[in-house]
Amino acid sequence: MSAVRAGVLYFACVFAAGFVLGAFRVTVVAPAIGATAAVALECPLILGWSWFVCGRLVGRAEPLSWRFAMGALAFGLTIAAELALSLAMGGGSIRGFLLQYRDPAGALGLAAQIVFGVLPMFR
Repeated sequence: MSAVRAGVLYFACVFAAGFVLGAFRVTVVAPAIGATAAVALECPLILGWSWFVCGRLVGRAEPLSWRFAMGALAFGLTIAAELALSLAMGGGSIRGFLLQYRDPAGALGLAAQIVFGVLPMFR
């Protein structure tokens, strides 16, 4: 399998799960316990799923450059998809999208996305 195909599959599988978990987090969990605590609860779930999916896609013989390309592509697609959703659903701006990473919940989410992106190099 090519690194591009693996990166797209990795992104798609994890983004789909994150979309479902995120909807639940925003509508049910965050109103009850706050945004930062809700993200803190979601991160281990989505990173555990990322670890599983990554393990299914990465072969033992894949070189580090292949793994890096897979993770970088998946991370880039994730950020692009989140930006597109933010602009489409919230009617916001690119500046507003970037500013969300300044608050604790946004920073924690970004940290989890970075871990997601580098997982293929360690799995």
